[in-house]
Amino acid sequence: MPSEPIRPVGDSALLIGFGDRVDLRISHRVHAFVAHLLAHPLRSVRDVVPAFSTVTLHYRPEQVPGSGGTPYERLRLQVQQRLEIDLDAQAAEPRLFEVPVWYGGEAGPDLDDVARQRGLPRDEVIRRHGASPHVVYMLGFAPGFPFIGGLDPALQMPRRTTPRTSVPPGSVAIARDQTCIYPLATPGGWNIIGRTPLKLFDATAEPPCLLGPGDAIRFLPIDQAAYQALAAAAPAHAA
Repeated sequence: MPSEPIRPVGDSALLIGFGDRVDLRISHRVHAFVAHLLAHPLRSVRDVVPAFSTVTLHYRPEQVPGSGGTPYERLRLQVQQRLEIDLDAQAAEPRLFEVPVWYGGEAGPDLDDVARQRGLPRDEVIRRHGASPHVVYMLGFAPGFPFIGGLDPALQMPRRTTPRTSVPPGSVAIARDQTCIYPLATPGGWNIIGRTPLKLFDATAEPPCLLGPGDAIRFLPIDQAAYQALAAAAPAHAA
């Protein structure tokens, strides 16, 4: 039986820890457990929130079944029983999204700097980025904002020392061992290497977020003309 740490978060939430680092296997366990809970809900749990290495359960204390002990203690016992399942066997085949990217130029103002700092030709940066085994670890920071793991170690970069006050929607950027895509115009300190015409967040769509935790991503290079054509023909969930 796994010894995942469980602890209360206030009086109506419970946090389950699956590790202490950003790691692909830990991420798989997180999302396998989330999939299990969504398929087999626990009474009283009203929301299941995955992160890099944790799952938070928001629950209604008055609806936790059983008697004796506190609602948290009773729910904790149920969670411990659920953790006895084989999470690796529960993992589903990830969805694969192909994300077209116009690299460099006005779309990727930091691409040349990344190439210079990593000692690589810019075409090699693009090739390595597209070949990396990208997986969405979690959504956060802004609606539909994916934190995407799996970046080639040769491309790892620190965040910019001076963040931009506004990053265009669709910007594809890297920092440390991850890639992100900015769904909205927000401040940001990651290194922008390109832009996609896909729209990651649409409040009128169902679901509103294009990508989700556990999704596999393949970045495909396109040129400016292809970007503009795709942007002009964009349906829901494409900019």
